[in-house]
Amino acid sequence: MISKNEIPESLTLKIEKISNLGLGIAKTDGYVIFVPNTCPGDTVKIKIIKKHKSYANAEVVELIEPSPDRIEPFCKLQQVCGACQLQFINYDAQLRYKKEIVEDTMHSILGFDTEVRDVIPSPKTTEYRHKIQYPIGQTKESKRILAGYYKMGTHELINIKYCPIQPEYCDRIIQFIRENAAELKISGYNEKLKKGELRHVVIRTSAKNQKSLIILVVNSEKASDRIKKLAKKIYKELENIAGVIVNFNTKNTNLILGNKSELTEGINFVEEDLCNITFKIGEKTFFQVNPYTADNIFKYIRNYISENYKKPTILDAYAGITAFGICLSDIATKVLSIEEEPESVKLAEKIINENGINNIELKCGDAGRLFSEETVLGREFHITILDPPRKGCTVNSLDYALKLTKDKIIYVSCNPATLARDLKYLSEQGAKIEFIQPFDMFPHTYHIENVAIIDVGTLNKDY
Repeated sequence: MISKNEIPESLTLKIEKISNLGLGIAKTDGYVIFVPNTCPGDTVKIKIIKKHKSYANAEVVELIEPSPDRIEPFCKLQQVCGACQLQFINYDAQLRYKKEIVEDTMHSILGFDTEVRDVIPSPKTTEYRHKIQYPIGQTKESKRILAGYYKMGTHELINIKYCPIQPEYCDRIIQFIRENAAELKISGYNEKLKKGELRHVVIRTSAKNQKSLIILVVNSEKASDRIKKLAKKIYKELENIAGVIVNFNTKNTNLILGNKSELTEGINFVEEDLCNITFKIGEKTFFQVNPYTADNIFKYIRNYISENYKKPTILDAYAGITAFGICLSDIATKVLSIEEEPESVKLAEKIINENGINNIELKCGDAGRLFSEETVLGREFHITILDPPRKGCTVNSLDYALKLTKDKIIYVSCNPATLARDLKYLSEQGAKIEFIQPFDMFPHTYHIENVAIIDVGTLNKDY
């Protein structure tokens, strides 16, 4: 392979693939170059920005010959906003490339090929995002309130007044907050100085009835009169606002929400439908941002279980509001739900009671500890559903899942890399990866949701 010192500062290359972070990949004599805003088939003149031992980062100087998969992005801010990295690629090609991302990730980490099926597309490719998290800033001179997303690879805030991947009424909500925060002399947050009152605005909005829950994240330990007035104006003057919550976050952290909140107006949840059941989604409830693809995933898993089992016992781990457990309860003998967020467990309990479901057992606490308790009790389940956060499962949790599962683990993941890592561990323990079914949860981004079916029925359980 050519050394980095031999790479010229400018050269012309053809893009071969897309990386798992949505960057175009080109090679020269085996040396890898990552180029943003390019797709396979592009011939580009590039400028090297930074060289590393085995790869370099570059930027496009000139698009010499576009790929046949290129289209004009429908958002004017696509190249500056960091949210939609692939919007300049036609949707069918996006799905092909996402499948390749999963295949390449699995092969490189697992060390062997496993079946990756064609990506199931999102039913909607615009206005699909029903959870919006906008950082709030302020211009230095005019003190104008800014709300939007960060420019790719930076913390430079891009003020976004129209975002086509979220419902149009969310743009109106954000604009209302911009204007009224300024009138009320509410300051936007300065990340460098750690000063300013309003840090983030989070909107959880329902595809079921277009109701929205607004969370104002403030850099203080109590709500000022200004923030309370803003909350009241949002609730009184905007349509379809379910409630307004003030969340307090004074920590120097990249976590958006703090530990303490106050409901100032209305109610603290919105409703969403999955599998013909209405769920309540609160401020900290985990729920997929794309409810249309989420419904596809839930129906897919439900159909898989129905076709292969008759009234199985199911362990729903990292359960959130027990969405999987509730959707599967009528085809199961028993469901055990394990979730550590108390708010989610309380909402799950409400949904279960409202729907007259009597075969779900809810447990609130750390997954590892509760897994251990279930193992001591000698319990086993035909199917375990793992739906962990992006960082994946701990080895400890995977070991317990193997002990607690008689037949299949169904692993739902939004991160191919941590999924591959965990699948590698499970396969090393003797589990068999049957296949991976990707779903497009996040059109126009490099993100991809996956459902992995893992057979553990042939393992020797004498640990």
